[in-house]
Amino acid sequence: MDAIGPLIEDAPGRLKGRGPIGIIDIGSNSVRLVIYERLSRSPTPLYNEKVLAGLGKGLAKTGRLADDSVRDALSSIRRFRQIAQQSGCVEVHALATAAARDASNGPEFLAEVERLSGASVRLLSGADEARLSALGVMSGVHHPNGIVGDMGGGSLELVDLHGHSIGHGRTFPLGGLRLAEAADGSVKKAEKICEDLLKGSDILRRCQGRDFYAVGGTWRSLAKLHMFQHDYPLHVMHQYSMATGELLDFCDRVARGAIESSDRIEVISKSRRALLPFGAVLLGQLIRIGKPNHVVLSALGVREGHLFELLTPAERRLDPLLVASEELSHLRSRSPQHARELGPWTGRLFEAIDLDETQDEARLRIAACNLADIGWRAHPDYRGEQSLNIIAHAAFVGVDHPGRAYLALANYYRHVGLVDDAIGPGLERLITPRLRDRAKAMGAAFRVAYVLSTAMAGIIPRVRVSRRRRTIVLGLPADLASLDGERLQRRLKQFAKLGGMDGAVEIG
Repeated sequence: MDAIGPLIEDAPGRLKGRGPIGIIDIGSNSVRLVIYERLSRSPTPLYNEKVLAGLGKGLAKTGRLADDSVRDALSSIRRFRQIAQQSGCVEVHALATAAARDASNGPEFLAEVERLSGASVRLLSGADEARLSALGVMSGVHHPNGIVGDMGGGSLELVDLHGHSIGHGRTFPLGGLRLAEAADGSVKKAEKICEDLLKGSDILRRCQGRDFYAVGGTWRSLAKLHMFQHDYPLHVMHQYSMATGELLDFCDRVARGAIESSDRIEVISKSRRALLPFGAVLLGQLIRIGKPNHVVLSALGVREGHLFELLTPAERRLDPLLVASEELSHLRSRSPQHARELGPWTGRLFEAIDLDETQDEARLRIAACNLADIGWRAHPDYRGEQSLNIIAHAAFVGVDHPGRAYLALANYYRHVGLVDDAIGPGLERLITPRLRDRAKAMGAAFRVAYVLSTAMAGIIPRVRVSRRRRTIVLGLPADLASLDGERLQRRLKQFAKLGGMDGAVEIG
């Protein structure tokens, strides 16, 4: 890679570290450049561009990458190099998958990619693709348990994943382009091809009762169509979860219907529509044979798996949600140290009203504390609404959609009070009653904390929390006695009421 281009200014809204880092992903259907802000447990894209070059088009019949596809791909690579330079990339990594691996002119093509990009190309085997896809899901899903399926243009990779343990993986010639061509454009033939190749899969047999993690652009488009047809309130693809019973009917409709007349098809780019029926056929067969409980979309795959490999073992063990929320706190809070202090203090408040938490609920509470003050620059009348929207739609990973709703509502309640009328029906559909109660308790706890601390560090740790029979008692040291008053006592009583208790303030 050439030396970086223009000097990057010292932007307060950017995090420093090893980066920016660019990844050129050369797939069978698309060629993409993603530039990440820095190498991190929760990487944030600075720039993302793809070109549907269709390198795998016709490969099964000719054994070669088509000349027009190669021309489009190399033109994109030339542009990507310039973008990486002017973005200040300190490193550019290039990954190539099935089409370049299988084509007779693949080596010639990759040599030209290296010349134009200035980066060494890592040509992935099928086993490499499966492992990196699993690492990508591992990096973005908290405690994953199921089968990862990465559908590219030329191949399908399946691999067993449980927590940080990657099991056996296998590659199938079932990428979208390859499947469509092998079936001569016939959905019925494609269904038979998928069934014949998958019905004896030992990996799929281990999917029953677990989740299937879907990776790849065709499946993202399919899930997006599903999301819009069902008026789903949160347009975030990562960890969008679909129950397989209804999803199987949806896949059959997409596969057998006229795709251009499908309801809400306008949300899918025209360049993606041709492969949707074949993505639906393949997913339908995976559901029938594997019998998973849910299909969960992962926006993270091979690229993020590659980044995950670059981390140290200690960095890999970090919680991506907590890392991301801490980073946002650093960028937008008045006092990140105060946000860190809120974690143990709100834990004591929850114990005082006998509000139990699972381990996952406790990590959500800590993330909510990190995010509690990110909306302070907004107009006071809109802090709750703006914070809710930022958090619900943030580029977080390691959190499912009910968890997103919890984080957003906790901040909303902090700013507007414990009212529900202005929330609307959207997030209500995503959150469980139990999480809703804990989000409301978090909002009430924040309202107590901030009237004491005014978002400054060093105050909250000095305020004691205790319980006397059915009364929660806040103990203020003598030098903080003037913080007591009607506002503090009212908010404390509001919090205590959530546990059927009363609240009191003591000095000394």
